[in-house]
Amino acid sequence: MKTPHQQTLWRWICLRVLTLAIGSVVLIAFSMWLRFVIQNLWVLHHMPPAKRREFALLLEHPERDLARFHHLMDAGWGISYSAPNVASADWLMLGVLVVIAIPFIVLLGLRSARPLSLQFSRLATAAGAIARGEFSTRVGIVDKAPAELARFTRNFNTMTHQLERYDRELRASHVAMAHELRSPLTAAIGRLQGMIDGVFKPEPAQLQMVMKQLILLNTLTDELHLLSLADAGRLLLTHSKLDLVELLQERAAWLKPQAGAAGMAIAISPSYPVPFMGDSFRLGQVFTIIMENALRYACEGKRLEVGVSRRPEACEITFRDWGPGVTEAFLLTMFERFTRAESSRARHSGGSGLGLSIARAVCEACGGTIYASLPPGGGLQITLLLPVTTAVADKKSET
Repeated sequence: MKTPHQQTLWRWICLRVLTLAIGSVVLIAFSMWLRFVIQNLWVLHHMPPAKRREFALLLEHPERDLARFHHLMDAGWGISYSAPNVASADWLMLGVLVVIAIPFIVLLGLRSARPLSLQFSRLATAAGAIARGEFSTRVGIVDKAPAELARFTRNFNTMTHQLERYDRELRASHVAMAHELRSPLTAAIGRLQGMIDGVFKPEPAQLQMVMKQLILLNTLTDELHLLSLADAGRLLLTHSKLDLVELLQERAAWLKPQAGAAGMAIAISPSYPVPFMGDSFRLGQVFTIIMENALRYACEGKRLEVGVSRRPEACEITFRDWGPGVTEAFLLTMFERFTRAESSRARHSGGSGLGLSIARAVCEACGGTIYASLPPGGGLQITLLLPVTTAVADKKSET
């Protein structure tokens, strides 16, 4: 769709003010000139031919017979034609023109200012709706509105869209958060109450079950705290030299027992080092989350391929599995908090629904991005793009 050309606010105002000012002066001047033209044509038309020819000659050379020239002028146009009197016809004509021009100027000015006023009125109304919590409110751009105001309106709509999304996510997050925190807490309280009431014996196995729920509760609170820091822009990262391939191999070795139990092989390429400047702890956390996610949901594919490639501006890390994959609609929300493709299966396998949200938060804190796609042949591919500007600058400083 072609975007209409819009003027800047300064140009928009200047053009309309100048148009009104110049247009008003030109209108009055043209009306005065037209009045004299009509009067002259009327007088000359009713003047006898002989007298008209005589007047034409005297008009070119009035000095030949100045008295006769004034006599013809007074006879045709009247004695008061050139009298310097405020009550003369010329001044009366000017007053009439001004009285006629004022409503014209007012109407034209209001018409010209209407796009500006209407756009501000719409923005004010929408701002009031946003203040009442109606974040779905959008503002249409008025035709012929100034460019700055149109840009402001588009930014306002973008802001309300973000607010609507944040509000929706916050509401859903609060509900899911309460549910996720209540589940292990209820289980631990129930087990402890059973031991107090004598239903269960306070033996190590029962205490271990309580401890497992408390550990899960502690993990959830730690993950929520990390996401809160990321939302506030206070997730601190420690940059140091590391090898991405070595870090991936270390995380894969850590998950080797789970991978073996699931019958999944993790292949990492290339085998040579890929240096990078970043936070090894947080990046290792991201790699572990993605690998564990594949072990939970894609073990049917029996294989997880991890690839690392270095570009001039970024390092690309891909995690490709051959599991059942997800729907295209789920790709848009899979990195949101407490989002699961199969909630019951995720909870049964130990997933909190926060892992991929944490991965996204860490990647964004690093200045990178993370996204998922459905590759040909089935399965799921998660791609990380991490900027290498810091690493490049460090490398140049060493040389």
